[in-house]
Amino acid sequence: MLDEMQASRRQALKLFSSIPLLPLSGASAASMLMTACGGDSDTTAVTPPGTLSFESASFSSMAAPSISDPYAMGTTSVGSALNVKLSDGTTQNFKLAYKPFFITGDYVPDGKGGYSLSGGYVDINNKPILDTSVAGLERQFFSDCADGTSLINLDKATVSGIKGKAVFAVVQFEYTSNNQAGQSMYGQLPSPIAVLTLDQDQATGKLTLVKYHNVDTSAAHMLWITCGASMSPWNTHLSSEEYEPDAFTASSDAQFKAFSKNVFGDETKANPYHYGHMPEVTVNPDGTGSIKKHYCLGRISHELIQVMPDNRTALMGDDASNSGLFIFVADKEKDLSSGSLYVANVGTGFSIDPAAPGAALTWIKLGSATSAEIEKMADTLKPSDIMTIATKDPADASYTKIFLSGKTQWIKIKPGMEKAAAFLETHRYASFVGASMAFTKMEGTTVNVKDKIAYSALQNIQGSMIAGDAANNPAYNVSLAKKLSAGGVMAHTLTGGQKDLGGAAINSEWVPVLTKALIIGEDITKDILGNTANPDKIANPDNLKFSEKLRTLFIGEDSSQHVNNFVWAYNIDTKVLSRLISMPAGAEATGLVVADDVNGWTYIMSNFQHPGEWISTMDAAAKALVNPIVNSNYKNKFGCAVGYLTAEATSIKLSKV
Repeated sequence: MLDEMQASRRQALKLFSSIPLLPLSGASAASMLMTACGGDSDTTAVTPPGTLSFESASFSSMAAPSISDPYAMGTTSVGSALNVKLSDGTTQNFKLAYKPFFITGDYVPDGKGGYSLSGGYVDINNKPILDTSVAGLERQFFSDCADGTSLINLDKATVSGIKGKAVFAVVQFEYTSNNQAGQSMYGQLPSPIAVLTLDQDQATGKLTLVKYHNVDTSAAHMLWITCGASMSPWNTHLSSEEYEPDAFTASSDAQFKAFSKNVFGDETKANPYHYGHMPEVTVNPDGTGSIKKHYCLGRISHELIQVMPDNRTALMGDDASNSGLFIFVADKEKDLSSGSLYVANVGTGFSIDPAAPGAALTWIKLGSATSAEIEKMADTLKPSDIMTIATKDPADASYTKIFLSGKTQWIKIKPGMEKAAAFLETHRYASFVGASMAFTKMEGTTVNVKDKIAYSALQNIQGSMIAGDAANNPAYNVSLAKKLSAGGVMAHTLTGGQKDLGGAAINSEWVPVLTKALIIGEDITKDILGNTANPDKIANPDNLKFSEKLRTLFIGEDSSQHVNNFVWAYNIDTKVLSRLISMPAGAEATGLVVADDVNGWTYIMSNFQHPGEWISTMDAAAKALVNPIVNSNYKNKFGCAVGYLTAEATSIKLSKV
């Protein structure tokens, strides 16, 4: 009898490998399913599931918070559920909840018996950077803007104190909004990156923070405004440096001078060409991390990069006005230190109507380079060595008119400086060679491997994308009749066998060749709460992640049109859009991670940043009610959360299998 029961259990447990199991706040899904199969006591027979398997998953949507519940508006609010359908028609329902690891500014374990300040800032010598703006309240700066995150599972971890299995999360902090005196600190501090060692309970999937390690970024000249991130197929964290500093104006730019002062103690020492690149963090088995910065992926407004399954092709977000669609094809697998950089040329037919057929994409090669050679150029070249620029028409045929950051310039490349221009002045050079530098804030990217479709978020569809706008160039083939401030998500068909516009083969099977709208938002007249985009549709999408197992695109908002920003789940087969979580009013949803299988558990992670940064249209009465809630939960708006979606064990309802 015992042998029969054990065999039946083994059959039942085979089922778990195919079913998405969210981490639970109570008893394990495995034990509950075993109970549903017939019990797990020594005297109860287990009915084997036979050929039972996972069939599909869907999410039940939650309502947007309203003024009737100001607490839900002022904190993370979750009222959604994951519904897992099995092959016999039965369903498991997981009610979702949000669990933070910490609120920035908390002291968390450093793994050595001491504590670290979460989100804390340090300078080039790894010394704390102090906020001295209010006498008597001096303290180390910490971030209210947690952003890009990766969840990494290593085969062999050596961190002490682990009771289950070690899982690592890499978290980067984009900026801090204000000092204690209320003055803006945006872009004036070097962005920290931390490795979190998490203890994964093997019965429940629950993650508990046991070690916080601040990565030493001094060898990479420190980091500039790190935004979205992704995990590479080879288990590293691919970071970003957004809104690259303009090298032609950096010496007189107050923001960059303050950054230099805080990093080096000297407002003239920072080199703008060291920033605007793609850093990569490698996690070590002991819970520490190391960093290197890749200089050969173009100096653009790096957002969320997506490396394709070939381990070589990278699609990159470019979060700027007059931005472009860029890909990088590495020379070797799992090595981004050398390769070729391309930028898209958009064909006719570009539309944001999801029913439209879309527009063809062709590719201009900007150049091939190694990271080492571009870093050397960054070390030694001044912007005037690379090109001459004019902000007014010089009436000189040797200059070329370009579009940059919503404005026009005229540039002339110095002889022999094409490669330096391509990799250090990438936006200017891409416009110079005729690429479609037409997009507004092309942000997060992700890939649907099975269907060979990549997705890119357009936070806004306005400005340079609209016919008649001063930043619009009709030759780019992106000239829409009307703006859509709420933005949308574009889908790109991927294939191989492509050549660049110079006739040379592109050595990749994952090249975007067609772009069309997948899902868009809707601008509205201001509603009673202050939303200027339909709260039941996406608005200003930013972070994107795709789950192959769930067949679902996850969308995180950075919206100035929703009073509360949301994370959405969009099933690409059923076309159903479900709201999963609401962030505190004024906060941006960041750090989106969807991990289908981490030791058998499915994780949906999300952070948020700058709670209480109200949109200008928010109802004054709602603001007055919500403000004290935000202040009491998030350190008077100086803190933000790093965490993940979990499931309540009591919500699982299993039919007899």
